[in-house]
Amino acid sequence: MRTPETTPAASAAPGRSAEDAAPDPATPPRDFPVQRGCPFAAPAEYDALRTHDPVARVTLPTRREAWVVTRYDDVRELLSDPRVSADISRPNFPALGEGEQEAGARFRPFIRTDAPEHTKYRRMLLPVFTVRRVRAMRPAVQARVDEILDGMLAAGGPVDLVSAYANAVSTSVICELLGVPRKNLEYFRDVTRISGSRHSTAAQVSEALGGLFGLLAELVAERREEPRDDLISKLVTDHLVPGHVTKDQLLSTLGITINAGRETTTSMIALSTLLLLDRPELMEELRRDTSLMPAAVDELLRVLSVADSIPLRVAAEDIDLSGRTIPADDGVIALLAGANHDPEQFDDPERVDFHRTDNHHVAFGHGVHQCVGQHLARLELEVALETLLRRVPTLRLAGDRDDVTVKHDSATFGLEEMMVTW
Repeated sequence: MRTPETTPAASAAPGRSAEDAAPDPATPPRDFPVQRGCPFAAPAEYDALRTHDPVARVTLPTRREAWVVTRYDDVRELLSDPRVSADISRPNFPALGEGEQEAGARFRPFIRTDAPEHTKYRRMLLPVFTVRRVRAMRPAVQARVDEILDGMLAAGGPVDLVSAYANAVSTSVICELLGVPRKNLEYFRDVTRISGSRHSTAAQVSEALGGLFGLLAELVAERREEPRDDLISKLVTDHLVPGHVTKDQLLSTLGITINAGRETTTSMIALSTLLLLDRPELMEELRRDTSLMPAAVDELLRVLSVADSIPLRVAAEDIDLSGRTIPADDGVIALLAGANHDPEQFDDPERVDFHRTDNHHVAFGHGVHQCVGQHLARLELEVALETLLRRVPTLRLAGDRDDVTVKHDSATFGLEEMMVTW
């Protein structure tokens, strides 16, 4: 695998002394982000931070400074604190790339806003993503997954599982829910590659999102004239036509729903498959007892934590956490992988245990900004993984493990390419 393969550092011992939360104030900020050594664990540096500097000063790729939080209790407290802002237009918003900062402030995706703006857009989407609605989607999701797998098997291996299966499943499901034609599934992946890269300029991000919004604008215009049974039509009829939102606001909401709805699920399907190929005893456990799949999905979500640094915030007031004060107007990042691998919350956190009880992970975030599409994501993961394991029992990597390409510089951790055969 094209990433340093190391064993994660030993977990911190339970019980933290006062000295653990009292780092030397003269210590210079660390560079952030840090790469994972093992793709199935948080960066080893998180263990040291959690023990000795749980609220740590860091320098971002933009050369701005911010804080990172690694303890489970601190992450949950931070993300539920009303004094913490998700507004990307704030000057010290801790974006990990200049392109994200500038384009985000221009297009204002609702996940990067505060109440009441955030509340309005979230309420627009919530009725579609309830447990009941998502449960009713299972037959349609299963049919689409089977169709995609039929095509992949008919084409024969070797094939890139990320493109041919993981991206095809996640993009198809969200596009069909919205009513977006799925003519070119790789187009949506390309948009996310650019908009989610820490190396993209504001101009590149704006161009990528502008193309996506152009496509969506055409669909909005069509649905205004001729509504259908899809999410775009519902949002147009219930919110755009009555004047509750502008066209630009609707396009931004649709755009982030597609980007966020497909990218994390693509990463989870591919990375989960790699983990199961690496640990065949876990794969066999799921084949023997498919009733474990919901718990397995939650455990994989916890362990892999692909959205690790998505919760970017700004302190609107001074905030005290673990003996440190985050000053008002400073940026702060709640590290989900740090929280999900905290031994104070999860016994032996590096172990993948499909029988783990009380698995209250924060893979979908926490608080008012917790992922609105989490029930659909779980459904897609359950169906995609169960179907792949059941229908392709001889699935294996097509080359060396080192040929699997990892994404380290994207907003969502995952795999760029994984060639498989059967």
